[in-house]
Amino acid sequence: MYKIAFLPGDGIGIEVGNSAMKVAKVVAEHFNVELIINEKLIGGCSYDEFGSPLTDETLQACYDADAVFLGAVGGIKWESLPHNLKPEAALLKLRKALGLYANIRPAKIYQPLIDSSTLRKEVLQDVDFIVLRELTGGIYFGEPRAYDDDKGFNTMIYKKNEVERIAKIAFTLARERNRKVVSVDKANVLEVSQFWRNIVIQVHQEFQDIELTHMYVDNAAMQIVRNPKQFDVILTSNLFGDILSDIAGMITGSLGMLPSASLGSKYALYEPVHGSAPDIAGKNLANPLASISSIAMMFNYSFQMKKASELIEAAINKTLSQGYRTKDIFNEGDKLVSTTEMTEIVIKNFLEVFHEQGLGVFTL
Repeated sequence: MYKIAFLPGDGIGIEVGNSAMKVAKVVAEHFNVELIINEKLIGGCSYDEFGSPLTDETLQACYDADAVFLGAVGGIKWESLPHNLKPEAALLKLRKALGLYANIRPAKIYQPLIDSSTLRKEVLQDVDFIVLRELTGGIYFGEPRAYDDDKGFNTMIYKKNEVERIAKIAFTLARERNRKVVSVDKANVLEVSQFWRNIVIQVHQEFQDIELTHMYVDNAAMQIVRNPKQFDVILTSNLFGDILSDIAGMITGSLGMLPSASLGSKYALYEPVHGSAPDIAGKNLANPLASISSIAMMFNYSFQMKKASELIEAAINKTLSQGYRTKDIFNEGDKLVSTTEMTEIVIKNFLEVFHEQGLGVFTL
């Protein structure tokens, strides 16, 4: 039995979140696992209801859960609020409160979508890398920070233990992949980046079987679209990871295809990379595949059910191979479907690949 704190949030977060929960329930049922889903408000809808984007009740539900699933937060409606009341403030507070210091964002090409990106097919072929972003330090949390009529300032700071723990995760992930880590910084300009590089080099002494290289962030941004195949695990700080992981959206042709996992020593949160997309919210147009893929990561990292995770990904790939597309990844000749239709097709294909492997009802 596993408890999920379900935070659909704002905009399309509600739609894709519901899709994710539908898939999670079907997968759990077929692997003989019980899911208890506790739904709570977060973001703008929470502010509207309670005057706070993240209430103590919602935070407690996350503490009590085995995993947290977040849809999306934010929207034009709340942009004029003070920074501490904006929906995005809930994300920062949640990451800090749960100690979610490691953000894993896969960027891989689904073969059926190789023509959906603006990049050439030969550039995209066999691309599969991870952006590992430090999530609770750096400029987003550094103090002092303020602005007035004359100036604005933020502090980019990293402590030794913050760099050490994220570097260890990078090298550990690389051991399960192609044993290559590229640490991205701006050490030629920023003292904090030179410090980052020094600590990464120190940690690497414990992982001599892993190849470590370093790259400046501006070059890394260019290389992701020029030659993404060179990467395996990209290790980087909070600010640079925020930017580079969105650039990685070019690989798939849509942010609607990018899942993520945010892990700490005790808690874990899963969410699609895309935003709340208020322009299409409530229209049944949103792409649920990033959310469903985030559920696959949840089964893998939080529930230790790797087989379930693999079958979800296989179902997504089969759905795409059959030509089904939501509007964001649609090309002429594809089969245009809605959010709910895409979800049902993925579930159908999950059941097919499940039974194709002769699993019956799988008991742990």
